[in-house]
Amino acid sequence: MTQEKMNFIDRELQELKDEGLYKDIKTLEGAQGAWVQIKGEKVLNFCSNNYLGFAADSRIKEATKKAIDKYGVGPGAVRTIAGTMTIHKELEEELARFKGVEATLVLQSGFMANLAAIPALADKGDTIISDELNHASIIDGSRLSRANKKVYPHNDMEGLEKVLKETPEGKKLIITDGVFSMDGDIAPLPGIVELAEKYGAMTFVDDAHGEGVVGRDGRGIVDHFNLHGRVDVEVGTFSKALGVMGGVIAGSKKLVEYLVQKARPFTFSSALTVPDTAATLEAVRILSESGELVEKLWDNARYFQEGIKEIGLDTGVTETPITPVMIGEAHQAAEFSKKLLEEKIFAQSIGFPLVPRGKARIRVMISATHSKSDLDFALDKFRKIGKELKLV
Repeated sequence: MTQEKMNFIDRELQELKDEGLYKDIKTLEGAQGAWVQIKGEKVLNFCSNNYLGFAADSRIKEATKKAIDKYGVGPGAVRTIAGTMTIHKELEEELARFKGVEATLVLQSGFMANLAAIPALADKGDTIISDELNHASIIDGSRLSRANKKVYPHNDMEGLEKVLKETPEGKKLIITDGVFSMDGDIAPLPGIVELAEKYGAMTFVDDAHGEGVVGRDGRGIVDHFNLHGRVDVEVGTFSKALGVMGGVIAGSKKLVEYLVQKARPFTFSSALTVPDTAATLEAVRILSESGELVEKLWDNARYFQEGIKEIGLDTGVTETPITPVMIGEAHQAAEFSKKLLEEKIFAQSIGFPLVPRGKARIRVMISATHSKSDLDFALDKFRKIGKELKLV
């Protein structure tokens, strides 16, 4: 009887395999970089969010070692009891300067930052208005809030205004990703802000893939559009361009004071570890001094994307270094990814539910650590496999 009640697991796992949607997780046998080792083989890394190479940067590793010697490794408590250390406050102050805001609040991850901020800002009787392609953490945070949830068509300002007009009284919170992680396009933040101001709504942007990538020296989407002071809440993550782990909520001093009192993940989950805090602090200081790595990232992205288009493959609507190579069906994308790995390129296929059915792709994540010869090597293999699968 025990076995029978769990049979649904076997059925659903087999369905995932049949549809080409089963996650075949690879294990890296060393540090993140332009090239990584998998099963003893050195392969070109096109899967990592390590945009600037900070995950293994020698300056960041050294700063982290020094912080461990001073503070240990773990905070030992939640921030509201005994888990707040000097280094946490230093990071929050450095981030506020970098982002051009009054204050920031550091949490355990970008996912957790959304779970902290959204339910604290919207409750039963309020309305959350969310882009249809927003990240899962926004969806989950919205569900936890108990607020009414309305979705507007992706990046469609006419659709957003229609929803705002139909929204009843109560707090209104418009939420959008800054950079959309599957297509690489950028939210039309100026239009969102204008509509929010017109209809008295709060604005909330999750800039996970924008920080360290867009804006002056990677200061993010608000800086990119010069909207400082007009976006109410910015959420970010340290696990992409900053190469570590953790999340941040940025905005006014009043907002941060309120979230310290009301955000459940801040109150009930231990503080960010010392190594992550120290590494992030050093990464932000490096970016504050120079945007050289950000420029290299964008130069690499332009080079690779132009090469892919010359081959005859489609990169969709991307406006950032995120490069979706559109394939179509999930089983085809999975086959393309498998063949790439055979050619020493680690580039994962992405299918439903991460993207709509019929829009599976190889999502190439470009890094500042890639050399032109790395990119040329990859373009040659994409051309070869594209021809083999009759996609070009």
